[in-house]
Amino acid sequence: MNNRGFTYLAALVCAAVAAATAARAGEPRAVIELFTSQGCSSCPPADKLLGELANDPSLLTMTLPVDYWDYLGWKDTLANQGHSKRQRAYSLARGDRDVYTPQAVINGVVHVLGSDRAAIEKAIAQTKQSAQPLAVPVTLKIADGKATVTVAAAGNDTDGKSSGEIWLCPITNSAPVVIGRGENKGRTLTYHNVVRRWVKLGDWTGKAETFSVALSELPGNAYALDDIDQLAVVLQSGVAAKPGVMLGAAQARLR
Repeated sequence: MNNRGFTYLAALVCAAVAAATAARAGEPRAVIELFTSQGCSSCPPADKLLGELANDPSLLTMTLPVDYWDYLGWKDTLANQGHSKRQRAYSLARGDRDVYTPQAVINGVVHVLGSDRAAIEKAIAQTKQSAQPLAVPVTLKIADGKATVTVAAAGNDTDGKSSGEIWLCPITNSAPVVIGRGENKGRTLTYHNVVRRWVKLGDWTGKAETFSVALSELPGNAYALDDIDQLAVVLQSGVAAKPGVMLGAAQARLR
């Protein structure tokens, strides 16, 4: 092959790589769920770290406040009992009894101490090799007063997983809280990317699907539409009672 042919071939390869990169632009490399509590004295470093990780556009980070430390003297103002159930469901799916705060669950399959940045990065790499997460393209668009979610069909890189559940999560970007009692009494702590609710859009059976939800339907008893800064959607294998690997995810800002 002469130099001109080699240069042409190299250009084609570069173009193909660029196209593949562009096709996956905006897709997260990992979903990080942080189980935390305002009544946990070990949690503030993890809450701060999640705020730092939230600045990485390649990560979908979510804070899931739990309620099982409320008996210590301070009722968590952001806690959702469903988060406590989700954390226990993860433990059941893994087959262990590891339910604690601060706990970070990476891509639905590996848990680490939520304040350990190195452990989180290692878990991201580990799940990429062993579980093939986030292989299904998912898009989330917000327009005309509604959120539209599109999930692609299962491809060859889903490792045989072609079923799961699709969930939409309204998120508050920043929630400062003055702690009045308990282990963190007197502190003002800020929680980042707080999940306010889990809205099931439907089941995924390996076929391409599209769902739409009016934004007016997203507020709950504890928050208003003005409290929602962004939405996240996750496609997760398994069921809510026994969740598995994250198959796809996307996020979009409301403001």
